[in-house]
Amino acid sequence: MDLRELAVKVADVAEQAGLHALQDQLKPHDFTTELDAASKHHKFSSEIDERLVRYCHERINAIEPHECWEEVGSDVKPGGLYWCIGHIDGAINFVRDMHEWTVTVSLMRVDENGHSKPILGVVHAPALRRTYLAAEGAGAIRIRSTEQGKKREKIMPSTTPTLKGSVVSFGMSYFPEESKRALHTVASLAGKPADVKRVGPVSMDLCKVADGSYDAYFEPSLHSWDVPGVSAGAVVVWEAQGQIGRWDGSDIDWGANNDIVATNGLIIDDLKQYLQ
Repeated sequence: MDLRELAVKVADVAEQAGLHALQDQLKPHDFTTELDAASKHHKFSSEIDERLVRYCHERINAIEPHECWEEVGSDVKPGGLYWCIGHIDGAINFVRDMHEWTVTVSLMRVDENGHSKPILGVVHAPALRRTYLAAEGAGAIRIRSTEQGKKREKIMPSTTPTLKGSVVSFGMSYFPEESKRALHTVASLAGKPADVKRVGPVSMDLCKVADGSYDAYFEPSLHSWDVPGVSAGAVVVWEAQGQIGRWDGSDIDWGANNDIVATNGLIIDDLKQYLQ
């Protein structure tokens, strides 16, 4: 099965999983916060979230079986393919009955030198009735569900040439020091872009760079639990002909923390001087 066909089938699974989660969002939900022992990070957890991941694992592996990225950890094998299936991206938005949360899936490829890269990405926003999907070499599309049916559109980034007049989005961490970095960067940008947005989640922000809604997105210190959302969104950005990488200009390291910036490719020189 080629990657384009596989992306379409995975998107169908994400849409079905998202439908179940959306129905749960409309009911009283049982999200609680718990402290992750390794990261000391308070995160949302619920039976809804775990059920969504199990559903996607089972359905996607029935289409094309591969080991799961989050289960093998650092024990990835050169030449291997791994499904990377995320929990709800935007859990706070979900629990607060906001529309901006997503179901994300990517396919990670490890080359013969052990370097990893996502080659297929699906980002589905159930409450927005919108799906983004992309596969290496096949471009990126956005599917909008309307009363007249599904509308498929090829997407591309904006053509805003400079930071002045641009619309920029940013993300920030739960951790105080990381949040301060994000807010310091936003403060240094004051008066340059026409607007600065903070909505989230990361997967949706990246897709909004890919489709031209935003001219750029940045966030410091994205962690291992962000990999599903970042990897799925990254494929959409790449295939839409946008740019994504680290603040220092290097490639994303999928086994480490990353300061992420994505742009339309035109304003990165203006923006990078503020990314410290």
